[in-house]
Amino acid sequence: MKFFIDSASVEEVKNAVRLGVADGVTTNPTLLARENKPAEVIYKELCKVVKGPVCAEAVSIVADDIIAESRKLSAIDENIVVKIPATKDGLIAVNQLESEGIKTNVTLIFSPMQALLAARAGATYVCPFVGRLDDAGHVGMELIEQIMQIFINYDLPTQVVVASVRGTLHVSDAAMIGAHIVTVPYNVIEKLIKHPLTDAGIQTFLKDWQKVKASS
Repeated sequence: MKFFIDSASVEEVKNAVRLGVADGVTTNPTLLARENKPAEVIYKELCKVVKGPVCAEAVSIVADDIIAESRKLSAIDENIVVKIPATKDGLIAVNQLESEGIKTNVTLIFSPMQALLAARAGATYVCPFVGRLDDAGHVGMELIEQIMQIFINYDLPTQVVVASVRGTLHVSDAAMIGAHIVTVPYNVIEKLIKHPLTDAGIQTFLKDWQKVKASS
C-alpha cells in the first residue's frame, strides 16, 4: 500500500520523504489556506520535493470550467493530478481530461456506485472518505471493501485512495483490505511509528549497555 501525505506543508512532506513513506501528496483548499502562500507556488514546491503524484483540487463546479481549470493546474508540473468532485459535471470533466492525458482523482466519494462511475469515466484515482462516513454513523471501511471488490470483479485500473483518515486504525484496516493507497496527515504517520513496547525496549537496552560499559 502506498502513502500519500495529506498536507500542503512542504516541511511535513520533506519529513515524510526522509522516512521513505511519501509516494505522493494530496492537498485541498483547507490545507492550502494554512500555508499563506499562492497555491501555484505550493504546488511547484511540492512537486520538487516528492517524486510522485501531487493532487491539486479544482474548485470549479460546471464541467467546462472544471476542464479549463484542470488544464491550467496540469500545466504546472507533469506530476500534478487534478482532484475533481464526484458530481455529474465532475464525471463529464474527468472523461474529457483523461482523454487528453490529464490524470484525475475523483474525490468526495461516499458510495460504491460513485466510485464505479468515476472508474468508468476513466479516473486515475478515486478518493472515498471513510472518516466522514464514520462521523455520520456509518462504517467507512465497509465502503473500501465494497469498492475494492467491485474493482477486482471487473479488473478496473483505477486505484483506490483511502481518504479522510482519522487515525492509525483506518490505515491498518486499509492495508488489510488491500487498498492501493492511503492518504494521511503527517501526524498519523508519526503515530504509526510509535509503540510503547519499542520505547520500553530501547530504554532496557540502553540501561544494559551502561552495565556493559561499566564492566569494560
